[in-house]
Amino acid sequence: MKTEWNNQHQQALQQAFDAPWPGPLGDVVSLKKGNVSLQVYPRDGARITSLNAFGYEVLRQWEPQRKAFQYGCFPMVPWAGRLGYATLNVGEQRYTLPANKPPHALHGMACYSSWEIVDQTTDRLRLRMALGSPWPWQGDVYQTLTLEEDALILRLEVCSESEAFPASMGWHPWFTKNLNGQADEQTLQVLFHADWQEEAGDNELPTGKQIAPQLGPWDDCFGFVSGVNVSLRWPGLLSMSMTSAARSLVVFDKQPDATCVNPLSQAPNAINKAPQYVKKDHPLVIETCWRFTLEV
Repeated sequence: MKTEWNNQHQQALQQAFDAPWPGPLGDVVSLKKGNVSLQVYPRDGARITSLNAFGYEVLRQWEPQRKAFQYGCFPMVPWAGRLGYATLNVGEQRYTLPANKPPHALHGMACYSSWEIVDQTTDRLRLRMALGSPWPWQGDVYQTLTLEEDALILRLEVCSESEAFPASMGWHPWFTKNLNGQADEQTLQVLFHADWQEEAGDNELPTGKQIAPQLGPWDDCFGFVSGVNVSLRWPGLLSMSMTSAARSLVVFDKQPDATCVNPLSQAPNAINKAPQYVKKDHPLVIETCWRFTLEV
């Protein structure tokens, strides 16, 4: 009965991104090494619900008013961000995905999918999600979370069983703006030097034009020639470097209590304009390192 109830919420999420959500689903997996620990719910979209560094919780936590896309850190796969008009264009073929944020399809399938544990130790977890309907192709997605000294390494791999197909992916973390209710002068700062910003159209999609980076507040995608390199600072308390060979980053900081800093394999809807392909013997991979330092 509990499984049926959970599945109903996941199915509703395919149709509406703001559907009611009961909070983390299933059993929790805990990892710890040194000054960093985390909690993951495989059945709740392989979501990290807690990421604690040096005694500070850095992720927005679940509360009853939260929707499924509004807490923790979850992978976005096999497309990242908005898929324009819920349509995937591959050559002459057109594939329609569920438009859960009409007219677009939002953030991929992971958040309404259950993942299975492939391998687990005290400081490493590997999870698998099978690709299938509503995605047009068969394959697998693997997420690996590895704790190193004062750092978290996140890795996503999309694998095809046979056919080549396009994919994009990344992570959607909600970083809390104030650690443990600290003062306003210690509010989160997101610091980076992007090489360009994706021009935003009036349809909530990038136009494809690259412009000079603009001042915030942001709900925007930025590009980096040499890979993502971002510093997150809670002044006087904690800092975190986010690095990745991936070249795209979405920053959303228009909510009062949390900021999204999302490393992506490519910009939202770029899968329709400059697709990156998964092949049978050549998985698509993205990796990012989040390294923490205590500020003194």
